[in-house]
Amino acid sequence: MAEHAAGLATEKEARDVAEAARESEWSGPSFVRELFLGRFRLDLIHPHPVKSDPAEQARAAPFFAKLRAFLERVDSDMIDRTGEIPESYVQELRDMGAFGIKIPTEYGGLGLSYASYTRAIAMVTSKDGSLTALLSASQSIGLPQPLKLFGTPEQKQRFFPRLAKGAISAFALTEVDAGSDPANLRTSATLSEDGKHWTLNGEKLWCTNGTRADLLVVMARTPDAIVNGKPRKQITAFIVEAKAPGVEIVHRSRFMGLKAIENGVLRFTNVRVPAENILWGEGKGLKLALITLNTGRLTLPASCAGGGKAMLQVARHWAKERVQWGQPIGKHEAVAQKIALMAANTFAMEAVAELTVGLSERGHYDIRLEAAIAKMWNTETGWKIVDDTLQIRGGRGYETAESLRGRGEAGIPVERAMRDFRINLIFEGTSEVMRLFIAREAVDHHFKTAFALVDKEASRKDKISALGRVMKFYPLWYLARWFGKGDLPVAYSEFGKLGRHLRWAERHTRHLGRTLFHAMARFGPKLERRQMVLFRGVDIGADLFAMTAVCVRARMLAEQGNTEATELADLFCREARQRIRTNFHRFYGKNDSAIYRVSQRVLEGRHAWLEQGIVGIMEEAPVKSVRPAARSEPARQLV
Repeated sequence: MAEHAAGLATEKEARDVAEAARESEWSGPSFVRELFLGRFRLDLIHPHPVKSDPAEQARAAPFFAKLRAFLERVDSDMIDRTGEIPESYVQELRDMGAFGIKIPTEYGGLGLSYASYTRAIAMVTSKDGSLTALLSASQSIGLPQPLKLFGTPEQKQRFFPRLAKGAISAFALTEVDAGSDPANLRTSATLSEDGKHWTLNGEKLWCTNGTRADLLVVMARTPDAIVNGKPRKQITAFIVEAKAPGVEIVHRSRFMGLKAIENGVLRFTNVRVPAENILWGEGKGLKLALITLNTGRLTLPASCAGGGKAMLQVARHWAKERVQWGQPIGKHEAVAQKIALMAANTFAMEAVAELTVGLSERGHYDIRLEAAIAKMWNTETGWKIVDDTLQIRGGRGYETAESLRGRGEAGIPVERAMRDFRINLIFEGTSEVMRLFIAREAVDHHFKTAFALVDKEASRKDKISALGRVMKFYPLWYLARWFGKGDLPVAYSEFGKLGRHLRWAERHTRHLGRTLFHAMARFGPKLERRQMVLFRGVDIGADLFAMTAVCVRARMLAEQGNTEATELADLFCREARQRIRTNFHRFYGKNDSAIYRVSQRVLEGRHAWLEQGIVGIMEEAPVKSVRPAARSEPARQLV
């Protein structure tokens, strides 16, 4: 670690880079942003934005039929055992258009909606996580998404047809010292004297699809910009041909799960990249990455919902078949309560995923908070469902599918599902990073309105201006946080029995708005360091969003004739209300200081005596550098 610490960005530099890349303005309405301000804007998400489109369904039907038939034939145990996806599988996916689901038809793609794309990913996840990684990394954050958002007409004409035919793409941002903190990015690009090309040098870590990709989106440092007389780090996005001279696959990474994920370390040594291969513009790479991830994160929530459905199916069948103490285990309350909550939470995951995708497809919403919450909440909820499924299956959940099959039982791969699922809480922003991001955006309005009053570096003019904003906004806003529609016993009556949950959600949305304001007044600028406090606010907001999503979706389904969804929505809301009450009760965390104090003493080695009497698994990192690894061509010869 010491060798990487030298030359790392300071805290202020890291913050400056992150703030410069933030979308400082809101491009459209956001239900969750309003929620954190204590305003329950149900009109923004009801009626449900996802409506049945017969024309889209007709266009998508042939593809879904091919995809289902393919997945039914896939040997996932072989993929998991060998750590390779056969080239024949990849080619079959290419042939059916699975790498060009969202690419417009004029470029050779299927031209389907994002909703159809996420449903396809959910179907793939229900069978094989490694295939999900291959397809989603290529299309959710790989070249097709930023190309669609920021590419020039010429770039689209050059690259979309290749991508539609199945050229695999990857997104290269992470480095040894640069993950969620891009200020430490070291990969650099230098412009030639004639301005015709850039020379790329550096190394990227954990590049999903990088070991099999044809095209890469690479983030690199370009010369600093001068802002207010001071240099500011610039990060630029480049489209790079994976077979270009100087591009090396240094190492194929292997993981706990997703055994066949094509992930590794890439090295760029004097790689010449044409100037016309810059995406969006010089210095806009980090903002491009954040915007791309806002949309790219919509895939993981749907994927988690697909995985949750698969686990629910396993648990339901086993709980009916397995008899202990004279009756099926599903009759025993210890298992029954798990089954009920799995069903309610799976419904909620799908509701959150579909609602967020629907808002995105409407086109005039800013869904950065919805997408982040959907990613965080669905991955954590889905993990609990996988864990409960393994617990219900007991030893058969822990045993591998091949071992089960070898002794004459059904080879149900719950242990593989658990290994494959765990990465979702880390992919595309860990749960902790998601909470930090959500917390920063949640208090954005308060920061813009009042922060200058308590900022030591703010000028007198800025403080006077902030005081004017405070006096204009807060008196009326704060008074309105005490009275609202949720106080009326007939409010939201069109939702039937779910109306009471929406009334409760409206009241506690106002409570959240007041509480965050009180926290701002209590801690001032120190609030951003009180992460345990902020995270409880984030968790309250996430549960309020999920509650509202399930009610809106249940109402939509009831109008279509499915009244059973109301029962699941009701149970989910009952449980969510308990979690929200608990988080409000412990909002300021009377033990937070003690927790933090002990953590620092542990890091100082004060409690190293606890580690006595073990051998342990620690290991010193090897001194030698990683040797270049060959591309995964042998994998393409398996079938």
